[in-house]
Amino acid sequence: MRRALPCFLTLACLCAVTATPQKKKRSPGPAAPRISAALRAASLDKVAQYLDGSAASPIQQPGALAPVFEQIYRMSSAQTRMPVHIIHFGDSHTAADDWTGGLRDHFRERFGDGGSGFSLAGHPFLGYRRFDARGGATTGWETVGGRYGTGDGLFGLGGVGIVTWRPGQSVFLSAECDRLEIHYLQQPGGGRVTLYDYDERLEDFSTEGELAPGFVRYQTPPGPHRFLLKTLDARPVRLFGWVADREAGVTYEALGLNGAEASVILKWNETMLATYLQRRDPGLIVLAYGTNEATDPYWAHEDYQAMFSSLLRRLRQDAPAASILVLGPADRWQRYQGKWRLVPGIDRIVADEQHACRENGCAFWDTRTRMGGTGAMKDWVYAGLAQADYVHFTSAGYRRLADVLFADLMQQYDAYKKTRDETLGQD
Repeated sequence: MRRALPCFLTLACLCAVTATPQKKKRSPGPAAPRISAALRAASLDKVAQYLDGSAASPIQQPGALAPVFEQIYRMSSAQTRMPVHIIHFGDSHTAADDWTGGLRDHFRERFGDGGSGFSLAGHPFLGYRRFDARGGATTGWETVGGRYGTGDGLFGLGGVGIVTWRPGQSVFLSAECDRLEIHYLQQPGGGRVTLYDYDERLEDFSTEGELAPGFVRYQTPPGPHRFLLKTLDARPVRLFGWVADREAGVTYEALGLNGAEASVILKWNETMLATYLQRRDPGLIVLAYGTNEATDPYWAHEDYQAMFSSLLRRLRQDAPAASILVLGPADRWQRYQGKWRLVPGIDRIVADEQHACRENGCAFWDTRTRMGGTGAMKDWVYAGLAQADYVHFTSAGYRRLADVLFADLMQQYDAYKKTRDETLGQD
């Protein structure tokens, strides 16, 4: 029988459960510009030239990636069977899972599929998706946390959770794995839930206890599964997510929140985040923020730089063995008085993130420079690789970015392997 192994760590001075109010529906975005076939072809050529021309120095402080490269090297050379976990935090560029999905596909193809890793419970906000794990929930759940981080800060690894006080509410996950972990809030008066794998009832467990991050783990037969959790009584249950792992390979875990800024992570309960990060033991943490901060008047130059450095220090403290890679914001335009113009704040955000990375020994990938520099977004839109809002990319555009970023990472990885083998000799 597959038994649950409950594990809990106590939190101190935590606040009460609060739910985030429902958000209003978005208004339709701007219409796509009319592009002739000739202009589209010319723009595609221009984007290709941009990517070729910016390939000389793609990653700043690449030495910061040595710890994750060593993990990948040891796994791929069969020195260890331990999987390598990559956790990617970000805004809407991350939440859509096109960019991260492309990176995931590349890592899996070269180093093996480690499973979907951590994914959020249910469908906590509009626009969340994962291509490698399908999930959903009944309608009786409310969302806590999210882009603003308001509430008690008890939002798990991904900064958002779902909560219900009603019996008979369920949440499901379809994924391939050979072990499963469920993350939830252990709390006084917490409700009971039943876990199913397809139609097989695995076990009941309670979320009641001293306020703490909770998790239960199951060993499962390798292969596809459809897990379902169902609440059993009229008591509060708060779920954060699922972990679906395989024995070896790479996981690429996309944890994006639409509209989020990097500072939202500092609003999450520090002990809870540290607990879940340490359980995941990431080889690489990726941070992809800055698009929203560029138009936020709150951020003065010194304030953003100090905040971002503080965030990097916290993540370094919580996951000391992990490499950290920061992806700077892409080029962005905004409509002013009926005309599209460049967003000037991107310059400041890029400079502040670069400074924070140098200060804290983190790698930096300048997305805007790599895609062609200031003003390049217009050509990506005309090429059909970015959307008409001049902020987000199309699926094809995100996949193009994934191709380029992965190639840049592998260029550094191959250089690391060569240096390692020449220095230490092949093991």
